[in-house]
Amino acid sequence: MIEYKNISLTYPNGFKALKNINLKFNPGEFIVIVGLSGAGKSTLIRSLNLMVRPNEGELLVDGENILNYKEKQLRKLRTEIGMIFQQHNLVKRSSVLKNVLSGRLGYTGTVKSILNLFSKEDIALAMNSLDRVDIAEKAYQRADQLSGGQQQRVSIARALTQKPKIILADEPVSSLDPPTANQVMKDLQRINKEDGITTIVNLHAIDLAMEYGQRIIGLRGGELVFDGPASSVTEKTFEEIYGRPIKEEDMVGGVEEAL
Repeated sequence: MIEYKNISLTYPNGFKALKNINLKFNPGEFIVIVGLSGAGKSTLIRSLNLMVRPNEGELLVDGENILNYKEKQLRKLRTEIGMIFQQHNLVKRSSVLKNVLSGRLGYTGTVKSILNLFSKEDIALAMNSLDRVDIAEKAYQRADQLSGGQQQRVSIARALTQKPKIILADEPVSSLDPPTANQVMKDLQRINKEDGITTIVNLHAIDLAMEYGQRIIGLRGGELVFDGPASSVTEKTFEEIYGRPIKEEDMVGGVEEAL
């Protein structure tokens, strides 16, 4: 269980990114957060692993206010939360397998990771994670030899190798062409169903939000303006979330990379 209780976050420059957010996420949900750029989507999910820290309120994970966590508690929390970024965040000169094994860093420690002292169990787990996103044959290639879609599947495998309870995906498909974006979303949806991992995804494409979201969260100007099942969402709902009529470019994802 994740609960945001009166959460607000103001950046040092005075920008109010989140304003009195109250939300509950249940275990195993697949949640899509939508809103315009600057609405607070990234800030909302990055607050959950304290990449950014709210100034007010309580942020509860399994009943504990993580805003009170000390360094040791925070390190443990972060091992339980897999993060998938828009730009993949891979070490491009390293092999795909080594990138995926970095998901075990919180368990093995930095020194062992640098020296490649991973156990057979960790290596088997990493290979299985690659297999689950259909990219195991690329394990010994350098990450920068892969397409954008393949790199994003590597980042999913890396998150899986953490054995997380929660996966956060911050605009994971915005730089991908529509077929590739759909494949990445299908991978996330399948993993959510098979493993029961709570999955929270930021998206800007309405078609993907409607197809894959079990529950839709709408943010505008740092405020929660919608929270409901995808089945209840209409075009008018998105107009209220976005604060303007829906445009054609709001409907679909980006068009850069092929699988």
